[in-house]
Amino acid sequence: MDIPDLIITESQLRRNNGDRGAPKWIAHNGIVYDVSDCARWRKEMHENLHFPGQDLTSEFPDAPHNEIVFKNPCVKTVGRLKSQ
Repeated sequence: MDIPDLIITESQLRRNNGDRGAPKWIAHNGIVYDVSDCARWRKEMHENLHFPGQDLTSEFPDAPHNEIVFKNPCVKTVGRLKSQ
């Protein structure tokens, strides 16, 4: 997977939560993804569990899917989450 050189701060991630026309970004294992075009992210929450604009790494082990979801055509790689 090609990851753009863009470094995303936590603040930028939180702002890109779908509000007021902003894209819907999520992070997982240090990579930021745009899920705006994904059907399961069309509502405010994903599966009534997760809000966009967050790092979902810690919640991923409980998900009913694996990392293959990041290969969906609707998922766009934005960049890397800035290390704290």
